[in-house]
Amino acid sequence: MSRRPGGTDGTTAARPVVLGVVGVDGSESGFRAVDWAADEAALHALPLRLVYASRQERHEEPTPALHLGHPTAEPLPADDAVAAAAERAGLRHPDLDITTQVLGDDPTTVLLRESAYATAVVLGAARDRGALTGLLPGPAGSVGPAVAARAECPVIVVRGDRAALAATHERILLGVGATPQGTEAVHWAFHEAAARGCALEAVHVRHHEHRGPAGPDEALRHEAPPHEAPPHEALPHEALADEAAGHPTVRVRRATVEGAAHKVLVHRSAAADLLVLGAHRRVGHLGPRLGRVAHAALVHAACPVVVVPLG
Repeated sequence: MSRRPGGTDGTTAARPVVLGVVGVDGSESGFRAVDWAADEAALHALPLRLVYASRQERHEEPTPALHLGHPTAEPLPADDAVAAAAERAGLRHPDLDITTQVLGDDPTTVLLRESAYATAVVLGAARDRGALTGLLPGPAGSVGPAVAARAECPVIVVRGDRAALAATHERILLGVGATPQGTEAVHWAFHEAAARGCALEAVHVRHHEHRGPAGPDEALRHEAPPHEAPPHEALPHEALADEAAGHPTVRVRRATVEGAAHKVLVHRSAAADLLVLGAHRRVGHLGPRLGRVAHAALVHAACPVVVVPLG
């Protein structure tokens, strides 16, 4: 089944936007994840489900409360954490249907289970750059990529600057592969662009030999903007034409770019409100994991990132 942001189908529309509010701490990342998820649910007239998942009833360390946006030095129990997040979302969108639940289990396990019944799972990024911990406790970088690598619905990591979070660019960036795979990501991007009334930039990256610095982080910081191929070169994705025909109000710009895909898309994300990628998953001895492009986007992109399951 297509995991759409919303739709006319009653079953699809009833699927909530799920926000993992584990470890809500009153930080900027916590605020922006709650706000973004509430905005997304309201945009598509979907319910918002706030899930707190932890094996511990209370935080080990004192955490500031979300209530009224003023930090406190008191520990924040799980029930208070979700109540504070729900209060914030409700103040932002009074008509939003909001439910909460506290579950005593591993966050990754809980959110993967929730993904089977959700339109999307939303996570926060704890830092603008670096390991993903978001609103979820655990080893650095463990929860976000783990959920995105195995979820049954799109996973959205809320990150980026104020311009992207406020959707001021009025542009969604879609990474397009060279194979017919990724139809779900293309559909998701068009559907979201239509709902927002914004433009869609579909970018296909042709690989070239890497000649930059050895370290990937260093390359992301210092590599010059990639070379864009002539505009007459068509993107190798038939789904683009089909979705464009089905969404005539969406303004589409197609581009073929030479470079390393993870660097090109991170570079272009600075001018986007949302980066949409198909979840190219690799199977290792520890189970499914994300490919290089999606992982780099989750860590380095300058806007929220959506990872959509393929097929």
